[in-house]
Amino acid sequence: MNTITMQDFSGYTPTWCPGCGDWGIGIAIKSALAQMGLSPSDVGVVFGIGCSGNMNDFLNAYAIHGLHGRAIPTAIGYKLANHKMPIIVVAGDGDCYGEGGNHFLHACRGNHDITVIIHDNRVYGLTTGQVAPTAMKGALSKSTPYGLIESPIDPLGLALTQGATFISQSFAGDAQHMISMIKSAINHKGFSLVNVLQPCVTFNKINGYQYYRKRVYKLIDNKVNNKDRA
Repeated sequence: MNTITMQDFSGYTPTWCPGCGDWGIGIAIKSALAQMGLSPSDVGVVFGIGCSGNMNDFLNAYAIHGLHGRAIPTAIGYKLANHKMPIIVVAGDGDCYGEGGNHFLHACRGNHDITVIIHDNRVYGLTTGQVAPTAMKGALSKSTPYGLIESPIDPLGLALTQGATFISQSFAGDAQHMISMIKSAINHKGFSLVNVLQPCVTFNKINGYQYYRKRVYKLIDNKVNNKDRA
């Protein structure tokens, strides 16, 4: 039996910007799948639209490049037709929480057995930096030259209140933590969310690697089975 490695999951050479957090997320996904002993034919991946969705060309697996905001319902259909296959959604915050926000909520309610990995960079990077639903109030961008008037959504809170049974957050600058969260999410039976805080080094000059390294921390003694505590 051949040993599965990251290279088995490698497709075309990525075209992301140098320093983009997508590189780290892509490596973490491939590492997690290889460490779990899965082969490219053992896993199904559905991609949204955007910089994260371009991973469709860079990851070797049974993949579907869906419509903008429609990765989750596509993944649910994929799972219904392939009960035993792990099904993963890879999408951006704008794709999943913006265009696909309705699907996200109802997938949580149904606790569908899929894993959703979100590249949360607070902007629409592929269309050159408009604000996404997770952008902070007052954020300046091409679409909000005078500052964003809305408050950001809370994806972890939304997932929790709507019934998702695995909710996690990681940082694109911490490979080992991402790998651990992705493996746990795939092994979980039910809806699993891995929201990854991902620097966009080109169009989001505020929320970069140094910004997050000063602010992120691990919940060491968190009681994961206590919904009220969460």
